[in-house]
Amino acid sequence: MDRETQREALSATLEAVADRIEREKGHLTDLDSAIGDADHGANLHRGFQAALEQVERDADPDAFVKGVGMALVSKVGGASGPLYGGSLAHASSEFAEGITAESSVAFAEAYLEKVKDRGGASVGDKTMVDALTPAVHTYKRAIEVDDLDPLTALARAVDAAERGVAFTTPIRASKGRASYLGWRSVGHPDPGATSTLYLLEEIRDVAVEYLEGDLDASARTPGTDEESESDEPEDGVDESGAGE
Repeated sequence: MDRETQREALSATLEAVADRIEREKGHLTDLDSAIGDADHGANLHRGFQAALEQVERDADPDAFVKGVGMALVSKVGGASGPLYGGSLAHASSEFAEGITAESSVAFAEAYLEKVKDRGGASVGDKTMVDALTPAVHTYKRAIEVDDLDPLTALARAVDAAERGVAFTTPIRASKGRASYLGWRSVGHPDPGATSTLYLLEEIRDVAVEYLEGDLDASARTPGTDEESESDEPEDGVDESGAGE
């Protein structure tokens, strides 16, 4: 994608994420009511609505993502602002030369490391890290080891995040307000892991809209207009479910 298309894709992604959070804010608040402050859905909704109003749509990819992050930091209360927004702003520099498969892996890794650094959480603590970690590891492996196209890699990452959310339900929280409940936190999916899955699903859906045609074209043999063999997933792929 050229820079202009990247700007359009980022703008579409922000709108899709903001719309999804608006539709899911009640559900996220219900999840957070069981084991937290009952404000996760409302907080994220306020943050993404602010991003829609504040971010310059013609900014370069790194500035656009940093703008979204700063809007979240300014409007999302509690720990979620720094975790979601501060980590986005930190990782945005990976897009300084544009969005490619390689820079998207670097962005995902930088985002994950900042989330873990700010929150002090690891896999198994019943936090957003339980969905984010397997998603990032799966995406990186799909791109760098299995040489899959970005859409297939994103689809696998979303599947891994979905399993990560399921992983949080039967475990006891050991971080954040949910940890105060002890064993009473068991039986509830983590709201941060759930909202992370929603964000990834929207990123995947917008990527399909913008990349599907490019991938179809790149799969054709130059000069013959015949489609080459598609990349089939290799046997034995570790899709990195929660627990890594």
